[in-house]
Formats: sequence, structure tokens, C-alpha cells
Amino acid sequence: MSITKTAAMGATTLASSALLAASVGAANAATVQSAPAAVGTTATGAAAAPVSKQVPLSPHGYGRLKIGMSERRARATGMLALKTHSRVCDGYDLKGHPTGRNSVSVYVSHKYGVALIQPPKSTRTTRGVHIGSTLAQAKHAYRGLRRDSRGYYSVSAPGNPRALYEFAVSHGKVSSMALALKVQDCFN
Repeated sequence: MSITKTAAMGATTLASSALLAASVGAANAATVQSAPAAVGTTATGAAAAPVSKQVPLSPHGYGRLKIGMSERRARATGMLALKTHSRVCDGYDLKGHPTGRNSVSVYVSHKYGVALIQPPKSTRTTRGVHIGSTLAQAKHAYRGLRRDSRGYYSVSAPGNPRALYEFAVSHGKVSSMALALKVQDCFN
């Protein structure tokens, strides 16, 4: 955003930005002046809470990795590290987020594409559910969340009829979560 556009947002924002710039140093002045008030400062110039750069688990995937995407396209994202290979499905870890010896974070079906994405532990869904959320919070965020025959709590992913969110719950709190294809051949 140009300084001219920032000025149009109001003189108080520029004045507050100038005060903030003086306190953080001249090196950051251009960045502070060109940033809109909602990004790095409040309208009064006070520092806003840091915005998380964490990628959410959306109804369609995790970042560039999309549920149902072909294995070739999934590998092309650069996000996957092959861990297991089989005739029907391959298992991957997300790069930079290794799982334990006998687990994977992504299953890719040769027939259906990306069948399951289990994101890093610090991830939230687009509605704010994360590991540590209570079951009540998950049910409030996802109406229709029900326990399935495998013991997971699942619900259709809003806006994606091909996928569902799955939450493992232990002692009343979400202990893991995943986005899965409803029709796949990698796991039960």
C-alpha cells in the first residue's frame, strides 16, 4: 500500500505510525508507514497482537496440499516426504513435521488422490478448533459433529461435500485432527 493510500485512511493512522516508527527505529519507518492500521498497529498506534502465520486446516486442505489432489500434484507442492509405499496408497510426512516410527501425516491413494491430511499439532481449523480444544468447543464450531463407529468425532467439511473433519478426543479434549476424503481406499 502506498503512503498516499495510507494517508487516505486518516491522519491519526499516519501520526500514530510516525510515533511507532520513532519508537522502533528509522529502519522500520517505511514498513510501519505503509502498513494499514489493521495489520501491525491499532488506530491509536498501539502494537496489535501478532498475527499467526500458521496455515489452517481448511475444508479443502492444508496450504497448497488439497484433499483429493493427485499424487503427482501433491508431490509437486514440495510439502511431502515419502515414508511408505504400497500397491494402493503411499504414506507421507509433511516436510519439517516428522511423525513417529509407525505413523504418517498424509495418505495418498493411487486411485482417489490425497485421502487424509493430519496437520502439525499447532494447526487450527478455519473455525479455530485445535489440539487441546474441548469437545464442546469442537461441537459448537461444527454443528452435527458425531462419534463414528471407529470412535472418532466426524463431520462433513463445510463447503466441501467430498471431505470430512475427524477429531480424536481424549479426556474431553481434541487430541488429534485430520481432514479425510469420504470415499478412499487407504484406511478404514
